[in-house]
Amino acid sequence: MKALTSDQVLQEKHTTDPNAVTSLTFTHRALSDVSCLAEFKKLEKLDLTFNNLSSLEGLKPCVNLKWLSVKQNKLRSLKGIEGCVCLTVLNAGSNMIQSMDEVSNLVRLRALILNDNEISSICRLDQMKELNTLVLSKNPINKIGESLSKVNSITKLSLSNCKIQGIDSSIKSCTELRELRLAHNEIRTLPSELTRNTKIQNLDLGNNLIMRWADLKVLSSLVNLKNLNLVGNPVAEKDALAKKIKKLVPHLHIFNARPIDKAMKNLTVDADDNLLVDAQDIDKKKGKKMKEHKPNTPTKEDNEENTTISDPMSEKKSKRKSRDLKDRPVAEEEGIAKSKKVKHDEETVRFDATENNENKNEKRVDDDHTVGKKKKKVKSKTRGSSAVQLLSPEAQIGLGGESAWDVDGV
Repeated sequence: MKALTSDQVLQEKHTTDPNAVTSLTFTHRALSDVSCLAEFKKLEKLDLTFNNLSSLEGLKPCVNLKWLSVKQNKLRSLKGIEGCVCLTVLNAGSNMIQSMDEVSNLVRLRALILNDNEISSICRLDQMKELNTLVLSKNPINKIGESLSKVNSITKLSLSNCKIQGIDSSIKSCTELRELRLAHNEIRTLPSELTRNTKIQNLDLGNNLIMRWADLKVLSSLVNLKNLNLVGNPVAEKDALAKKIKKLVPHLHIFNARPIDKAMKNLTVDADDNLLVDAQDIDKKKGKKMKEHKPNTPTKEDNEENTTISDPMSEKKSKRKSRDLKDRPVAEEEGIAKSKKVKHDEETVRFDATENNENKNEKRVDDDHTVGKKKKKVKSKTRGSSAVQLLSPEAQIGLGGESAWDVDGV
């Protein structure tokens, strides 16, 4: 057991006056007791991330505390937090908390982050008129219920990995909602009540059980939707989904973590069946058809067989040619013979020169053989680097999972 002392706090802040301390950060200190903080009446911001706290009872006297982070501790309960009525930000993620009832009277809360705990139900949040960020992802919360029916100030809500089977009707009260994360649940359809949440810009429904296109029709009412994720749903495996979504939500920018235009770039319509298929598949089909209809090129055996077949027209042409050769003057034949000889001599000289050059360069080629290998190796490296660049991963947008919003400025 390691307890924080007043002397440590004063030494950390280089002061002797407890009332001069308004902000403290003691992270990764293995602290299990912070009851000495009761002496610091003016404390407003406290960061105790990554410690061994099992209770918050020691924070009861900190009535002026506005910002508190106790994530990554060993808390099983939030008891003791009730006295911190001035809190606007509370981050108690990654603990073993089983209930969030203690926060129900913290009416000034603007951001409540309780992800990665063991909370099974959402308490009533009716009194939190200023709450704009609620993160409850990775908790065994089976349903939303009526807990959000009077919280119309929420702009960011994360309930990913909560085993939620449906979006309850209370979501319609969150009329200011702009970001909704519901990935990794058991949702099968989008309720009609979602039509009231017209300000939603980011909607993550990845890895749910949505199977039918009809279950997504309500998206047409989300006129401000810019980012939509449906990866991992059975409906996402169907053809033409990107085109249908674009038609349903014309202002959508990102679909399944990719710009919507890129998602549709390699898609086209096949004229035969009017279905959306991959353009590369069409090219393959065309190539296959061309290969099937490609005329047979004559082989060597075919040429040999064709030489044995006599053609009357060819025989007439050959006779006429031989007759013309007989009628040529002798002088003309001698001139042709001389030109042939000159041409032959030029080719002989050229061949000799080439042969001499090859002999001269033979040794140089042997000397440069090793160097040539090195150059070839370098060339392959360049080719490899370009391939790596082509395979560089794109930025992933809206794939679900843990929410990690920065709430310092909330």
